Amino acid sequence: MPVLRSTSKTSRRSRFAAAGTLLAALSLLLTLPGAASAAGGHDASAAKKPARGSATMGMGVVAHDGQGGLPRDTRAVQTEGVDVSGHQGNVAWSTLWNSGVKWAYTKATEGTYYKNEYFAQQYNGSYNVGMIRGAYHFATPNTTSGAVQANYFVNNGGGWSRDGKTLPGVLDIEWNPYGDQCFGLSQAGMVSWIRDFVNTYKARTGRDAVIYTATSWWKTCTGNNASFGATNPLWVARYAATVGELPAGWGFYTIWQYTSSGPTVGDHDRFNGALDRVQALANG
Repeated sequence: MPVLRSTSKTSRRSRFAAAGTLLAALSLLLTLPGAASAAGGHDASAAKKPARGSATMGMGVVAHDGQGGLPRDTRAVQTEGVDVSGHQGNVAWSTLWNSGVKWAYTKATEGTYYKNEYFAQQYNGSYNVGMIRGAYHFATPNTTSGAVQANYFVNNGGGWSRDGKTLPGVLDIEWNPYGDQCFGLSQAGMVSWIRDFVNTYKARTGRDAVIYTATSWWKTCTGNNASFGATNPLWVARYAATVGELPAGWGFYTIWQYTSSGPTVGDHDRFNGALDRVQALANG
């Protein structure tokens, strides 16, 4: 009758040692940069950031503040508008006009390194169909000073003229899509940067810039500073049925960006008043 031979202790020890060596090697491999993604895992540090220049109004609002329902229809008279950037490409302005949109803002610049390649079609196209229009600047306070960026903005489409069809420029100051949410500035440093921008813009154009922001960002990155409400119109971002809490210093909003998923183009806004109030802001 065949006899089953037991494996020798020496042989078993050899196999166990080899297995231990293999496990140690695998453990070391998975700690190397990029190893997690190569093995099918998720490496948070390797997450891709958007390309410089691609930032748009409110791109961080949903992630930070969430998204609720659309505004109720039982509101005071407001005037529908849109904001666009290079992301939208050539915009069907006649379609928007026929849908009731009467004003528009177009991204002109970002930092001191980007100019919207579709700016002419968007800025002039909205004007040509009858809209009152303006331009906005996406701020990057960690790259250059507020004064330098304000001058770059004015020199590249962000100016103003009293023609009844041009709105004052907008400082878009919000969540940083490229890194630290407050751009690495302290609350006091951020307030100083914003003041540098708006003071320079007014010196160049004679107008107080509109400030676009989200209340949550303003509280986090400026300490809910209340010193701009008396001079700079507020454009607040909140994607919900009501505008919610406003940043300190503003008793009311001038513009409310209420959704990023509207018809024709994504970002839709309400001006707080009838069309004659939009015209009043344009005329200064």
